[in-house]
Amino acid sequence: MMHSCYEDRKEKYKDKVWTVKSEPWDLCGSEVVLLEGFNGGFATEYLKKVEG
Repeated sequence: MMHSCYEDRKEKYKDKVWTVKSEPWDLCGSEVVLLEGFNGGFATEYLKKVEG
């Protein structure tokens, strides 16, 4: 789930559980991953892992 970021405040992303589609990689000094249904890399620092 996204947290502490702009996207987390958008209604369509709020409380959404994402599936990670890639291994992390460095993008301009930030570790990012691809999320299913989201365009582009997303910084891992704004993701929290959920079990379920």
